[in-house]
Amino acid sequence: MPLSATLEKGKIALVTGGGTGIGRSIARALSAEGYIVVITGRRSDVLEKAATELAAETGGTVRAMSCDIGLAEQVADLFGQIKAEFARLDLLVNNAGTNIAAIPLEDVSFDQWSGVVAANLTGAFLCTQQAFKLMKSQEPRGGRIINNGSISATTPRPNSAPYTTTKHAITGLTKSAALDGRPYDIACGQIDIGNAATDMTSKMSSGVLQANGEIASEPTIPSEHIARAVVYMASLPLEANVLTMTVMATKMPLVGRG
Repeated sequence: MPLSATLEKGKIALVTGGGTGIGRSIARALSAEGYIVVITGRRSDVLEKAATELAAETGGTVRAMSCDIGLAEQVADLFGQIKAEFARLDLLVNNAGTNIAAIPLEDVSFDQWSGVVAANLTGAFLCTQQAFKLMKSQEPRGGRIINNGSISATTPRPNSAPYTTTKHAITGLTKSAALDGRPYDIACGQIDIGNAATDMTSKMSSGVLQANGEIASEPTIPSEHIARAVVYMASLPLEANVLTMTVMATKMPLVGRG
């Protein structure tokens, strides 16, 4: 189908970190729902491969645009490409993120701290900022932003200061964007994810450090459940918003003591 014909039917979505893990599952689900999906990340080879495979799986249009979202110039270029090619953006999913190994707070290097902040927080802010500029000026006006907060946005794991700090900050960004976007029909919400099965959570089954000092295995859930939740959030009219949602493995040790 020619791109022009697809554009008449589909809304435009951008998924950061869309080449792997949860981001790829979200991109697949959105494409299956008829969105034209742009996936971005730093590794162009991974992105191109993912875009080709996702388009074949869903029959939709999936575009790969590489970008280091922690760099303002690259983010501006990314949104410039989206505006030039599609003229609008209906949905931004701030999914990209990184982590470091669990180490005591006092042993975290400045480079480790800076890397996590750039990927998890600065990148989400820069993409939100550019999305606001585009969504405020496009016709029809408005759009939706969904941030990947993680359960670490409310509850830390031991030895996770950089990751937890950035995810707490994402909640502040979500609420600020929801408030500041209100006059311009921009809705912003957050999904907090607990133990989706990805490469990042592959150690869960073999055991991870708990708050009481014990090592215990934790259950995970397929990332497709997260993708379905994002599709629901995105399906709402702009007059309605899911401000926060938690999707987690039912038996993970989040609720309660220990």
